[in-house]
Amino acid sequence: MPKAFPKEFREDVIRVYRDSDASLAQVAKDFGISPSCLKRWITIDDRNSANPSPAAQAANESDALREANKRIKLLEQENEVLRRAAAYLSQAHLPGK
Repeated sequence: MPKAFPKEFREDVIRVYRDSDASLAQVAKDFGISPSCLKRWITIDDRNSANPSPAAQAANESDALREANKRIKLLEQENEVLRRAAAYLSQAHLPGK
């Protein structure tokens, strides 16, 4: 089981990362934690905070865009099915058939 760090320590590490120009890996190394651990802490903090970081906002926008694109694709497929059905049914009611 991973070592539990105090909440104050996690907050300090996150604050140092956000306030400095250092990379995530460098900040993690300076504090003796793994980069993946720091990334997880930042992700959790972004979810819990009212003001997410620009990276978190971009991720949320990216997720929303991905969902919108899925919805658009589904609606286009439904539209195509309806268009083909209308064309088929209009052919069935032509005189002489």
